Amino acid sequence: MEAPTFLGMLLPSIPPYVSYSWLAIIFLIIVSLIVRGKLSLIPSGIQNVMEVILEFLSSQARDAVGSKYAKTFIPLLGTLFLYILTCNLFGLIPGFESPTGNLNTNASMAVPVFFIYQFYGFKVHGIKYLEHFLGPIRSIYAIPFMAFMFIVEWISHLARPVTLSVRLFGNMMSKHLLLMVLGVLTPLLVPTLVLILGTAVSFIQAYIFMILTAAYIGGAVEESH
Repeated sequence: MEAPTFLGMLLPSIPPYVSYSWLAIIFLIIVSLIVRGKLSLIPSGIQNVMEVILEFLSSQARDAVGSKYAKTFIPLLGTLFLYILTCNLFGLIPGFESPTGNLNTNASMAVPVFFIYQFYGFKVHGIKYLEHFLGPIRSIYAIPFMAFMFIVEWISHLARPVTLSVRLFGNMMSKHLLLMVLGVLTPLLVPTLVLILGTAVSFIQAYIFMILTAAYIGGAVEESH
């Protein structure tokens, strides 16, 4: 039986992954308001950190989505990255729980991502966006092949929110289990291992989710369609 979490004791009727998701949202809103209230031409402290993160996300968006649409999707990509990172890091705090260790949290991000990039694919290219699902050969003699590719491509796209959700869930659960095992085998080394391994995994998984989202959007809006 798992030990009760801090918010689990305060809000017993609310699932921990929901309450900690709310806590992550509140935390990010507060940080945003603090940064906004202390904006300066000479950045320092938390503003400096946020500007570094924003520049990193901007460069990733330009590379994956393209310069033309990067500014449109930076808010989405930045929100996903910071939210997932915050949720992941919660799992390193004693008495806290990582919301991303639950499939429901991850699906609540992956499913909207699917609809967003499909929406923008049609918005940018119109009905011609469907050509993306027909494969490389376009000929009246290749209609059976095109129909087959259409089915395969849609199956591939429908699987994306599943893989996004399960990948993040699996890595967060494996991190949690690994840290528990390390805590039993090497209790004296756990604080250091938790900070190094847990923080690294948290950043990497937030980045992977964000960069895959950017890649899906980039594939939908690219001019080659």
